[in-house]
Amino acid sequence: MPLEIRALLAGAAVSALLVGAAHAQAGATADGGTVNIGITVSQTGPAAALGIPQKNSVAQLPKKVGPYTVEYTVLDDATDPTKAVANARKLIAEQKIDYLLGSSATPATLALVDVAAETKTPYCAMVPTRSLVDPMDDKRRWVFKAVQDDTIMAEALAEHMAKNGVKTIGFLGYTDGYGQGWLDAVGKVMPGKGIQVVATERFQRTDTSVTGQALKIVAANPDAVLIAASGTPAVMPQKALKEQGYRKPIYQTHGVSTMEFVRVGGKDVDGTVFPAGPVVIADQLPDSNPIKKVALDYIKGYEANNKSPVAGFGAHMVDCALLMIDALGRMNSTAKPGTPEFRAALRDAIEGSKEVVGNHGVFTFSPTDHAGLDKRSRVLIKIDGGKWTLLP
Repeated sequence: MPLEIRALLAGAAVSALLVGAAHAQAGATADGGTVNIGITVSQTGPAAALGIPQKNSVAQLPKKVGPYTVEYTVLDDATDPTKAVANARKLIAEQKIDYLLGSSATPATLALVDVAAETKTPYCAMVPTRSLVDPMDDKRRWVFKAVQDDTIMAEALAEHMAKNGVKTIGFLGYTDGYGQGWLDAVGKVMPGKGIQVVATERFQRTDTSVTGQALKIVAANPDAVLIAASGTPAVMPQKALKEQGYRKPIYQTHGVSTMEFVRVGGKDVDGTVFPAGPVVIADQLPDSNPIKKVALDYIKGYEANNKSPVAGFGAHMVDCALLMIDALGRMNSTAKPGTPEFRAALRDAIEGSKEVVGNHGVFTFSPTDHAGLDKRSRVLIKIDGGKWTLLP
């Protein structure tokens, strides 16, 4: 029987997700056991601007889904892939988790794929890198992605650039998987819009200066620059470009979907255009958009709980939970949580997700597609006077 979600993240005075659910399947007992969810995020380190709102969103997740009690354990991986792997193994060995969520940065997230496959634990990834789920194989069949593909977002930027007369761009991005994923997407999408990359520069997340890279970009004199970075560290390259006299348009990725980027960047980031999930600008969505209500409810609960503006990264955590909630309602299994059989059944049910409305988009998975999102998962935003404005 399908799971009926009657309310999502409603009620500012309550710090839990309010979910009404039908019994998970015919014959289910009143007590289906405890489903354990293990979460590793970057509460500290370079990706803390992403990991903190993810950790803060856990309080809004449901403690009861149909006949199941749900418990969450959150560990900090400090933006370190080795620590993320250690966290995952600890959660699997000690908590016997049924579902793994993480992490906040691409390197740590990629490192978890082998752990999920080895232990046959369904895993929801919270970064956009397509290689997490493509090409599909025996390892990646255990991985699902709650974040929009780089290509989907790059297409939106390419369309905006083309409409505004951009013919050449400079690329300034991380040296890791996030930067490479975006560089690959740029190479795939931009030529189709008649846009040429005339300069490519990279930097590490931990770098404290990119002046040299900025000088090379400015020397190439592109019509626009795309920065592929995330959180507040994405301010540094934009500031460096401005300091070297670059006055043309600067684009960023959905990695800057946090008002912390605007606060830290100030005037240096005003005018920036970037793609994002609909949740970050939910109040400006038309009422006909099915994502609007889900997103507004999440924002209301998050801001009430944390007394701070919402960031899109926390909503990825909630979308991972929504996929689990929907899957639990469709599982055709009598297996008990904490067993290999239950984990396999949960994986199969998540793979069968159809039109599940989340904060960032509408998810539909299949045996060959564990990315699951389409163009409904993106909007274009311009930073104008320290505020986000939805672009048509």
